[in-house]
Amino acid sequence: MPLKSFKPVTPANRYKMLPAFDEITKSTPEKSLLEVKKRSGGRNNQGRITCRHIGGGHKKKYRLIDFKRTKRDIEATVIGIEYDPNRTCRIALLEYTDGTKAYILAPSGLTDGDKVSSGENVEPKVGNAMPLKSVPLGTAVHNIELRPGNGGKVARSAGQQAVLTSRDAGYALIKMPSGEIRKFHEECYATIGTVGNRDHMNEVSGKAGRSRWQGKRPTVRGMCMNPVDHPNGGGEGKSKSGGGRQHLKSPWGHTKGQKTRRKHKNSTFIVEDRRKSKRK
Repeated sequence: MPLKSFKPVTPANRYKMLPAFDEITKSTPEKSLLEVKKRSGGRNNQGRITCRHIGGGHKKKYRLIDFKRTKRDIEATVIGIEYDPNRTCRIALLEYTDGTKAYILAPSGLTDGDKVSSGENVEPKVGNAMPLKSVPLGTAVHNIELRPGNGGKVARSAGQQAVLTSRDAGYALIKMPSGEIRKFHEECYATIGTVGNRDHMNEVSGKAGRSRWQGKRPTVRGMCMNPVDHPNGGGEGKSKSGGGRQHLKSPWGHTKGQKTRRKHKNSTFIVEDRRKSKRK
């Protein structure tokens, strides 16, 4: 998907790079698949801010996405590619032969009129969902289930893909977008192809106002604060945390680089760490 640039008639337009929306074929969402999306402003049920930098933003409704692809062995036709304000990728509206409609994540190359389906015996083509035991080795997949029947959880954002590398003893080994190699049960479903809108990572807002439209409030760096407000605050000029050489921390005391994974959490499904693959 191409990006469009703007004439620098204003400072905001000078570096702005926004999506061209060329692949979008349907401008209005399917009403039967919409839900009200309430805003919290980053506050919990007591009204206290528990997640900073959230507030404002344009009103939007949630699109119900079929992550499980439960209608097996029933062919569906793509009747529109739509914009979804709740995610980075585009979504595709499907209409099944029995008249049911559903949204799925739109992979690259999927257009209006294409036929897709899900099941064990379907063809491994873009947009089809099938269990990992039926996917040919070396195929790019997305929207992968962590547990069979639990719905796709992995590789769902714009431009993401994972590659099925091998199978062994009822498990499939998949190279994740991060480079990590992980085991998945071969009964887990995945969708063939790469998630669309690959150029999302190259977008440039151009101005702070666009972040406010998205519900993001301004963020002040900890080093700019006073010691009373942040562990990194204080010092004369640009000092490293309070004028000394202390380790940088978050407001809650976590040192940067500290492992946050639970100490006794089961990691048997990770075959190769993502950091090892990057060192090679």
